Amino acid sequence: MEKLLNLLKSNARLTNAELAVMLGKTEAEVAAEIEKLEKDGIITGYTAIVDEAVYDPNSVTALIELKVTPQSQSGYDDIAKSIAAYEQVESVRLMSGAYDILVSVTGTNIREVSRFVAENLAAIDAVQSTATHFLLRSYKVNGISVTANEKDERGLMFP
Repeated sequence: MEKLLNLLKSNARLTNAELAVMLGKTEAEVAAEIEKLEKDGIITGYTAIVDEAVYDPNSVTALIELKVTPQSQSGYDDIAKSIAAYEQVESVRLMSGAYDILVSVTGTNIREVSRFVAENLAAIDAVQSTATHFLLRSYKVNGISVTANEKDERGLMFP
């Protein structure tokens, strides 16, 4: 199962026939294993990794740290679910450490993302504070390298 998951993580477009050859199994065995992984909630979806800088050079992605007050009956769950409902939000993760929730948001420009944080996230009663970090460049996403083999032409200078 681990080998199948690793293959799907690296390329979810592999066919069952290709996976069967790689795993030394039949297509039917692979299909049954994938179906079980989906049914058990281990595989929850499939997605394409898009280099946003190439697709839309004007878009911006921000990682927003939230310190929140957990709710008496639901802890962080209700807060996280309400944040996840926003269209701009790509991911919501409960964290350990200096902040509680990490939110990833993509927008058309910095002003739009800043407005979203101020008007939507900071306005949630349970949110104590926010810290917004704008993504400058991605090198690897979900285990996949997203940079072309670019040559660093800055060069080194010695005195």
